[in-house]
Amino acid sequence: MKANPKIVISGGGTGGHIFPAIAIADALKRRFPEADILFIGAKGRMEMERVPKAGYPIEGLWISGMTKDLRSLTLPLKLTSSINHAIAILKRFKPDVVIGVGGFASGPTLMSANFLHIPTVIQEQNSYPGKTNRNVGKKAKAICVAYDHMEQWFPKEKIHLTGNPLRANIAANGTREEAATYFNVDAAKPVVLLVGGSQGALGINKGISAQLKAFKDNDLQLIWQTGKTYIDQAQQEVKALGLEDKVKPTVFIDRMDLAYTLADVVISRAGAMSISELALVQKPVIFVPLPTAAEDHQTKNAQRLVDAEAALMVKNAETETELIPALLKLAGDKEAQEKMRTNIGKFARPNAADDIVNVIVDSCLIDS
Repeated sequence: MKANPKIVISGGGTGGHIFPAIAIADALKRRFPEADILFIGAKGRMEMERVPKAGYPIEGLWISGMTKDLRSLTLPLKLTSSINHAIAILKRFKPDVVIGVGGFASGPTLMSANFLHIPTVIQEQNSYPGKTNRNVGKKAKAICVAYDHMEQWFPKEKIHLTGNPLRANIAANGTREEAATYFNVDAAKPVVLLVGGSQGALGINKGISAQLKAFKDNDLQLIWQTGKTYIDQAQQEVKALGLEDKVKPTVFIDRMDLAYTLADVVISRAGAMSISELALVQKPVIFVPLPTAAEDHQTKNAQRLVDAEAALMVKNAETETELIPALLKLAGDKEAQEKMRTNIGKFARPNAADDIVNVIVDSCLIDS
């Protein structure tokens, strides 16, 4: 095949799918500067905005996931429409390979590629793959995964342990003093970082609110990413307790590199990309899995690390009673923190994007 391949990357819906997709595209461009890369996403989803900002063209399919209301009645029609649209796009673009990263658009696009006998590669971020990836994986040339023991879901000979490709500039950066200045906290005192995803996490927020006074009583500081819907309540609670110097609520954290530099302990959801980032920066973490995640994959993700003594886990339903006690115990145990740093670091795959490109090259016979 040619050294300037035409490549389709499909998926999105959340940052957990979009950031890896863009990281793979960037790695492909480093390897093949003349590559022609087209994204296929879902209309109305965040990839339709984020991908063009990253410098890549994208086309959208009319597709969504299962819901518990009447909107699910349109799913068969949407699936048929999206497959037909994806087939038309692929026939016109004539890609050498199609890469699926998960999300609503990935399934129809991969099914269409299989129908047209175009080589496919799957990038599976989670320890428990969804039904669509398990099905389309049977015909994929290769499956790039972030966890071991995935042969129960995919053909063993197709599996490549590459890790999850991460967004640019996520590694810890700068000095602790610089990071403390940026977040307006005391560099000499312990800092807890709470990240619940770009929209915040209601269960985690409630767990913090329930025992917020603990940050005063135990001389801990908190950088609290609340999301848009909880910021007003968080700010009111902080002010009422006189904790403005210790607790810093914010809707979104732009400088995650500085946040990771400063954090002594992290509280996080257990999405695949969050786990990959925390493994790279080697931070002690308490995971609070999102219980409504598809097939409860966040709990399964977190359990892999708990079993390896690389993290702690608190159930979402128990945050108001169990989260702060677990945090205080971990924050006061330097030996446990160090053990977790070492163990979570074993899950890190800093070269994941380039390793995935190598798999694409090898499995799809693209000349380099």
